[in-house]
Amino acid sequence: MTRSLRLKKNADRRLKAGHLWLYSNEVDIAETPLKGFQTGEQAIVEAANGKPMGLAYVNPNSLICARIVSRDPSMRLDRSLLVHRLNQALSLRQRMFSEPYYRLVHGEGDLLPGLVIDRFGDVLVVQLNTAGMEAVKDELLDALDKVIKPSCVVLRNDTSGRRQEGLDQDVVVVKGELPDQVLLRENGVNFAAAVIDGQKTGWFYDHRVNRAWLNQQVAGKRVLDLFSYVGGWGIQAAAHGASEVLCVDASATALDRVAENAALNGLHEQVAVGQGDAFDVLTALKAEGEQFDVVILDPPAFIKKRKDIPNGERAYAKLNRAAMRLLGRDGLLLSASCSMHLASERLTEVVRGAIRHQDRQGQILFQGHQGPDHPVHPAIPETSYLKALGVRVFRD
Repeated sequence: MTRSLRLKKNADRRLKAGHLWLYSNEVDIAETPLKGFQTGEQAIVEAANGKPMGLAYVNPNSLICARIVSRDPSMRLDRSLLVHRLNQALSLRQRMFSEPYYRLVHGEGDLLPGLVIDRFGDVLVVQLNTAGMEAVKDELLDALDKVIKPSCVVLRNDTSGRRQEGLDQDVVVVKGELPDQVLLRENGVNFAAAVIDGQKTGWFYDHRVNRAWLNQQVAGKRVLDLFSYVGGWGIQAAAHGASEVLCVDASATALDRVAENAALNGLHEQVAVGQGDAFDVLTALKAEGEQFDVVILDPPAFIKKRKDIPNGERAYAKLNRAAMRLLGRDGLLLSASCSMHLASERLTEVVRGAIRHQDRQGQILFQGHQGPDHPVHPAIPETSYLKALGVRVFRD
């Protein structure tokens, strides 16, 4: 029998507005002690008056102590519901994309909190980020076999979310054999994804639409791609006519993969690499008198938690100022942030401040966010995290 989780009075407002999370301080622990629940156990969430509000899974040891998986309290998170949710997610991606390279499941955005799946053709890379999702791992793998029939499934269970949930860390192939190269195609350009030892799932599909916009601006241009990772931005720029691209990353392994991906597309002559800290490289390039027509800034999240906002904003400001110093008289800056805690208007303010610091003029030509395979849940601001500004920076 599924047990109940009772909320305090008025603690149901966010749920009524559509949010899927419950915090431990919202639970009436006198009525339903959190400590009585097993990690990953499913429960019927009740308002203070006992009215059922939906089905959730519970982690009594986490600040987010429960996540709603269905508004119907008679449901269970089982193979049947997972098949239904996966079919809903797949139909959206098939509507949006002509090829099977995309984020198949974006957690709460696809009503599957704690689950991320990236698709590389017949290879799926799965992240089970919560105890509730870990508890239904076998049912999920069965559901994926029914809906997608993948040849290979990799579990990337090495995320920070799993650490916070008290779960084990590992990376394991749970179905099939991993090919020597896991390939994808984005905006007509081919890449190999580092699904076992790369960042996250091995690729970042979220910037696809933003890269597509930039690809139209780079023909004949000299391009600098900072925090390049495996070359998602820079190699696409080269494929769309950039005369010269320099990809910079702190990781030698990532830059080896830039070279591999450039070769995949016959672009090794246009694409060069430089290893080092982005701030140090910017200083060195300026000292050498280098100039670029386009500079791409796609750094890791400088703001992981709310308390990091002041220092993070200073880091974004310093980076944007240093990047602008390398632009010619009429250049293009692509400034991005994946920090959920950096609001869009704050990124605009960072860019504005950097433009004025250089005594230049700026025009925002493009405002981008995550692609449609990373759908935003309208009641959960946390599902909207990616920002990108395309900015013309010029001298008056």
